[in-house]
Amino acid sequence: MTKRFYSLMIVLLPVVSLAGIPAGYYDSAQGLSGESLQWALHNIIDNHTSISYNAIKTAFYTTDDRYGNKVWDMYSDVPGGTPPYLYTLGDDFSGSASGEGEGYNREHSWPKSWFNDNAPMNTDLFHIVPSDIYVNNRRSNYPYAEVGSTTWVSQNGSRLGSSVTPGYSGTAFEPIDGYKGDFARTYFYMATRYKGEDNGWAGSAMADGADLEDWAVDMLIEWHENDPVSTKETERNDAVYLIQDNRNPFIDHPEYVQYIYDPISGIEDETQLTAVCVQSSPNPFSSFTSFSYTVPMGTNGSLRLYDTSGRMICSLLEDVSCTSEANQVSWNGTDENGNQLSPGIYFAVLTTDTETSSLRMVRTGL
Repeated sequence: MTKRFYSLMIVLLPVVSLAGIPAGYYDSAQGLSGESLQWALHNIIDNHTSISYNAIKTAFYTTDDRYGNKVWDMYSDVPGGTPPYLYTLGDDFSGSASGEGEGYNREHSWPKSWFNDNAPMNTDLFHIVPSDIYVNNRRSNYPYAEVGSTTWVSQNGSRLGSSVTPGYSGTAFEPIDGYKGDFARTYFYMATRYKGEDNGWAGSAMADGADLEDWAVDMLIEWHENDPVSTKETERNDAVYLIQDNRNPFIDHPEYVQYIYDPISGIEDETQLTAVCVQSSPNPFSSFTSFSYTVPMGTNGSLRLYDTSGRMICSLLEDVSCTSEANQVSWNGTDENGNQLSPGIYFAVLTTDTETSSLRMVRTGL
């Protein structure tokens, strides 16, 4: 797998409400990373309550309702704008269409042909969403990817054409930016829920069975980070849980993506090659960590810590004149009011008048 280094995204990942997560639901995953974490999550969400194919249509009334009995279709919606068309739940459900706006049906975002239309994945609501019939047909079973040259564009801007994503050059379907994270977290769910249960799957250019290909992981991580978890997703996660009795861990805990797919480089120093840099040790840490930072002598520097919503939780240095190039400061995992912070991902940002360096940190269980 290619080694990935990520730039600071302190405003891109929101704090996800934990209100819908049952107490202790993820306890067996605490402190794990890599494949060990993925297997633990698999065991947590495995053996969900499977519904019939016909029941999917009814499920949409609670999982994908918007605007009062209207369908939330990610292939036609325009976040923050006016969709080109809206469907009424139930009334506009149909089987065929000659163009957009003629009805909706079920879209298996992880196409059925990839898993031979087998149960229980063929009715798993976490990857089945309502979709305009015509767009669904145009998407077909092509992989998701970034598209360069287009052969068709939907009314909301979803694109079909030749992939320009490194690692895959075939035909691909690209959803709009506002829903790329939704589909990325869906794919991380599928790869985890059906890990080890994919014997005989036909697979695809995106996945060998349920295991995502390296190029797909790289792209989906980028989509996951650039389009953070939304209220729509958390509410849908809760609604599906009431039906299937399992959850999408990557909606509840977006940091699990990094813990599984990039547990080392995802938390390594992300410093650019400049005169300003910051590192911490230990990282991950439990109770405290020490920052080593380098700035030119005589430079004023600030070292601030942020959570994943972009909220500054405390400032360890504020416009301090550095009398030496190499400096150290410790942090005990508390906010500016002395409150202990929960386990999760945090960011250290070192700034001077001309440069910025950032570091992703992971706090484990206390």
